[in-house]
Amino acid sequence: MAGRYYELDLSPEFMEDLRESLADMVEPVRVDVFVGPNCETCEDTVKLLRAFEEAAPEVHGRKLLEVRVFDKSREEDRREFARQGIERVPSVTLIDGYIRYTGIPAGEEVRGLVETILRISEGDSGLDEETKETLANLKNRVYIEVVVTPSCPYCPYAVLLANMFAYEAWKSGSKAVIADTVEAYENPDIADKYNVMSVPAIALNGEMAFIGVPYEEDFIHYVTAAAEGRLDELVLKEYEDATSL
Repeated sequence: MAGRYYELDLSPEFMEDLRESLADMVEPVRVDVFVGPNCETCEDTVKLLRAFEEAAPEVHGRKLLEVRVFDKSREEDRREFARQGIERVPSVTLIDGYIRYTGIPAGEEVRGLVETILRISEGDSGLDEETKETLANLKNRVYIEVVVTPSCPYCPYAVLLANMFAYEAWKSGSKAVIADTVEAYENPDIADKYNVMSVPAIALNGEMAFIGVPYEEDFIHYVTAAAEGRLDELVLKEYEDATSL
């Protein structure tokens, strides 16, 4: 199944591009990979993230990117699955699971993952100050699911935005946002749950909110509404406004 919808490119050219892309890392970043038995893409996921680790720059003889692998078949590793709330394999996480990829982050998603790592390493989300303040003051949890496919050229932009929302919430100490990039082919039940016909598709707290890449100023309004339990109200208003034109 794996080879049908993504190509794992670990060629010398890819590795050179990856080294150049990660060269601007400043602070160490840890990436956790969760694997398990009967998983068709787990081996490729580990290979891909080990390539990231290899390509990362070194400071004082230490790689700035550390990759840890946890196997669900090992009892001692299951504690980390539970701690980060990981149920599916493969999964890839950053900042203790507040940023996660459910399914292999291959194809176009490599670009978004590289940029996510760089921004965390540099400590700069690139978000507006007003957005940062709003995220820091969220009181309730918002679970963002961005449904993607490896061939979607626009998906990494939606993923990066969601990831940076989670990163800023995590940095502020509120830790109210989880950003989960869901690979549709590996997780068809999630795609079917939201009746996804095109990607990227973004759900907030289990409700479909966006098709396509949202603007930051729109996305923060929706995330805030989800945190306050009024997402349905906002979606209905947007629909009524659109149909009244």
